[in-house]
Amino acid sequence: MARSLRQRVPKMVVGLLGLLPAARTGWLFFTNNLGANPIAEAMNQLGFWTLTLLMASLACTPVKVVTGWKTPLRFRKLLGLLAFFYATLHFCMYFGVDQFFDFGEIGRDIIKRKFITVGFAAFVLLIPLAITSTNRMVKRLGFPRWKRLHRLVYLAATLGVIHFIWRVKSDYRQPLLFAFVLLVLLSVRVVDHLRGRTRHAEPS
Repeated sequence: MARSLRQRVPKMVVGLLGLLPAARTGWLFFTNNLGANPIAEAMNQLGFWTLTLLMASLACTPVKVVTGWKTPLRFRKLLGLLAFFYATLHFCMYFGVDQFFDFGEIGRDIIKRKFITVGFAAFVLLIPLAITSTNRMVKRLGFPRWKRLHRLVYLAATLGVIHFIWRVKSDYRQPLLFAFVLLVLLSVRVVDHLRGRTRHAEPS
């Protein structure tokens, strides 16, 4: 019981902290304190936190690879689900508040505006990953198949960064920082994968 509580409390704290930016953005939006273009600013903030939490979830394994510290792995799924939550809010702001459920205009945006095209593709890729995040789905799919499916998170993250780069018009510092972080995380995973293949290929 005590051990279970020690495992749950940190996750609860991380989960609550992860929801604070959404609560703050919602409060500022509804109190009309998000500047001259509150819809765009709300989408920007939600998109920023989507990528931040997605990078945090992707960093858990590289941290373990580089340092041997396994504790971050306990938060990987939670961080990924929080990232999906923010991605959903980001999309809902565009879909319901910005476009007011105008399916025709939304369809034209997805087809014609490349930053929306890749952003929508990134969101769609995250949906099956969120749906299959439970232990029951891991057992149903089988771990090897589940693992292959969840590698799509790297493609989703890449598309998300491209979406951010193409969305901004002048200050590229934040999106390029995300691109650099993603490149480092991918590099660690690739190097670790190649080292693992080399170890398995060596004669015992």
